[in-house]
Amino acid sequence: MKKRGRLVAFFLVIAVLAGVIGTTFSNLVSNVNLGLDLQGGFEVLYEVEPVNDDQEISSSLMEGTVQTLNDRVNRLGISEAVINIEGEDRIRVQLAGIDNQAEARDLLSTSAQLSFRDVDDKEYLDGSDIVEGSASQDYNPNTNAPIVTLQLQDAAKFGEVTEEISQMADNRLVIWMDYQEDEDSFAEEVMKEEPKFVSAPAVSQAIHSNNVMIEGNFTVESAQQMADIINSGSLPVHMNEIFSTSVGAQFGEQALNETVFAGIIGIGLIILYLCVFYRFSGIIASINLVAYVFLVVLIFELLNGVLTLPGIAALILGVGMAVDANVITFERIKEELRTGKSVKAAFQSGNKNSFVTILDANLTTLIAAGVLFVFGTSSVKGFATMLIISILISFITAVFGTRALLALWVQSGFLKKRKAWLGVNKNQIKDITEGSELEPTIFKKQVNFTNHRKKFFTFTLLLVVIGAIIIGIFRINPGVDFTSGSRIEVVADQSLTEDEIVEEFTVLGYEVSSVNLSGENNDIGVVRFDTILDEGEVDNVQQHFLDSYGHEPSVSVVSPIVGQELVKNAIYAVAIASLFIVAYIAIRFEFFFGVTAVIALLHDVFFMLVAFSLTQIEFDVTIVAAILTIIGYSLNNTLVIFDRIRENIRHEKTVKSFKKLAEIVNKSIVQSFTRTMNTSITTIIAVVAFMVLGASSIWAFAFALLIGLLAGTYSSLYLASQLWLVWRGKSVKKKPVDFRKKERVEGPQV
Repeated sequence: MKKRGRLVAFFLVIAVLAGVIGTTFSNLVSNVNLGLDLQGGFEVLYEVEPVNDDQEISSSLMEGTVQTLNDRVNRLGISEAVINIEGEDRIRVQLAGIDNQAEARDLLSTSAQLSFRDVDDKEYLDGSDIVEGSASQDYNPNTNAPIVTLQLQDAAKFGEVTEEISQMADNRLVIWMDYQEDEDSFAEEVMKEEPKFVSAPAVSQAIHSNNVMIEGNFTVESAQQMADIINSGSLPVHMNEIFSTSVGAQFGEQALNETVFAGIIGIGLIILYLCVFYRFSGIIASINLVAYVFLVVLIFELLNGVLTLPGIAALILGVGMAVDANVITFERIKEELRTGKSVKAAFQSGNKNSFVTILDANLTTLIAAGVLFVFGTSSVKGFATMLIISILISFITAVFGTRALLALWVQSGFLKKRKAWLGVNKNQIKDITEGSELEPTIFKKQVNFTNHRKKFFTFTLLLVVIGAIIIGIFRINPGVDFTSGSRIEVVADQSLTEDEIVEEFTVLGYEVSSVNLSGENNDIGVVRFDTILDEGEVDNVQQHFLDSYGHEPSVSVVSPIVGQELVKNAIYAVAIASLFIVAYIAIRFEFFFGVTAVIALLHDVFFMLVAFSLTQIEFDVTIVAAILTIIGYSLNNTLVIFDRIRENIRHEKTVKSFKKLAEIVNKSIVQSFTRTMNTSITTIIAVVAFMVLGASSIWAFAFALLIGLLAGTYSSLYLASQLWLVWRGKSVKKKPVDFRKKERVEGPQV
């Protein structure tokens, strides 16, 4: 009865999970904040500059500026704006899901320093003379044209000003918004077709009134926008735009649909693979994968995180981590079953032996994710946040969830005579009474990797030389993130040609540096040029292509200073992640393991760079995120083999010859081979799903992950452990080495 009760408990747990997830997941997903790349919008990084020489940029001044920006954003009806101070003199603004990006950009960047001047630019009145909140959109009673009306605090003062100006030879009262002392003058602007000043009405007599009517070439919308700007108050500083990225709403919606679809297909294929390869254990793992996705989305929503395309990729990579933890445990259980142990004994021993491996693998990836979070830009931080959450939840669901559910079946005794349910057939099980150790095999064949180490080294060296030549010839094609200039992604409903796109930009007056076509029917054109577009030019470009192709293009603009910082931060991130990883491995294993692991990681990163050099795909800041992800992920494979080497060496205690050490290393590689391949295959399935079915904007990111996964699998199996063998073997050749270490960390018993 007690054993049957465990099975009843299992199905009750499944029923509760299904009920909770089924009734809440849809609503939960709809409440997640979507990033710019998934719903459209824009992100701008402003450098704050003083309005005059006497002003100092202080923290209180920055906070006041953010408050004014928040007030302006609220007038747009945007409730989920993200406005943050970065460093001492920068403010980053993110507005997702807005319909009129041009209006929002104008509303944000305009300092709203209103001033009333004569034709010689002498100032008479400024924003402090206006009644707060008095501006409104109205109509001229004579012409019915849209105007802006406002109230002055002192009618007598306005009367004195207008009387003085009325007596001048040129009696125009010039109304300016954001007048720049060193740059602007009425004499120059009045000659232009579109002058910077708002209006310049003639004043024939003194006006003793506190009601002012501002006329200009207003539409109803622009008049209302100016009224909103005046009412929100002037900014105490000037804001210089040094970085911006803009995504059209249609493009964002399409990217969301494609990427979510790719994610569903990827997870579905992973679940199918697990069920086929691990049978009943795979079904248990699949249940926990569904729970993992639910918990990640739940926690991300509770943290009020912003989900981006790379964030979805991080969630799917977390699926790979969760699969990895399950695969490590299942493989250890299968090994114990093959030795002839009972299901219960194999289950307990497999859980105990796999825990430390899972812990090490997750912690190293967590280090890489933490470095990403510290050094990454906003979109990369979102990716890092999702990756950190994914790693933690995948660890919990694998170590506690899968084991707890499988334990109910193991303890019930139902699997006692059904070892095939756990992936082990009768002909694979050794009689435990024989006593001799079962030699591990690959596809029922004994393989000796270490005997071929010189071939692996020669092959790798040859690839490195070829790769170096490729990079030397083709170089890396840095994206606008790492240089400076503008990048525009044009989307159309029909096939595009390079000549057609170049002609469109020629009409706009821009000289194109490069054009790359992509998409299934060449319906996406990525254009780069060295010109750094200002906010007005961005609006013009977006409107032009919206009118021409019916889709608003995505635009990224990066100033040289931001490009240099991104390069510096990328180098810092990779270097610091490597140092932390060496330190961790040196503590948990030994220094020799740490150094060889980093050499293997450099190998993986190098071939990612070679792939981007050969294909000339743009190398942008999201590719740095992919590199750091691979650094952590590739370590999983390497550390699993290192952990096996450490475990097998402890059984020997003292290794007296290089030959014996080579046997131990080879045995460890063979024991880890199936796990390494299964983890890599399941993760590659998800990545390929993104490449084939996901949004075009994430293709390069997925491509980087694919190359990194392939290189990482190769380096883990054929390079890292072989390098360690050669290096560490030198000391064994001199004298026997005692490898005994402290006891292993044991996981929770289920």
